Amino acid sequence: MKLPRDISGDDLAKLLAPFGYIVARQTGSHMRLTTTHRGEHHVTVPRHDPLKVGTLSGILADVAAHLEITRTDLVDQLFR
Repeated sequence: MKLPRDISGDDLAKLLAPFGYIVARQTGSHMRLTTTHRGEHHVTVPRHDPLKVGTLSGILADVAAHLEITRTDLVDQLFR
C-alpha cells in the first residue's frame, strides 16, 4: 500500500493511539509520543501538515520495529 501524502503529524498521533502511543510532551513543533506497550518506546513526530513521505516512512519503520511487525502490516492497519 502506498503511503498517504496528506497526513499531518496530529493525524498520525491519533492513528497511533490504539497502539498505546500518547503525547508525552511537545516542544515547539514536535511531539514526543510514548508507549509502554511491549516495553517503553519513544518516537518524535513533527506537527507539520502534511508530513513529508520520508519522515512518515521513517516514523512508521521505527514503530513497526518496536511492535515487531512489518512496516507493510502497520501501514495496512493504520490506513485501511
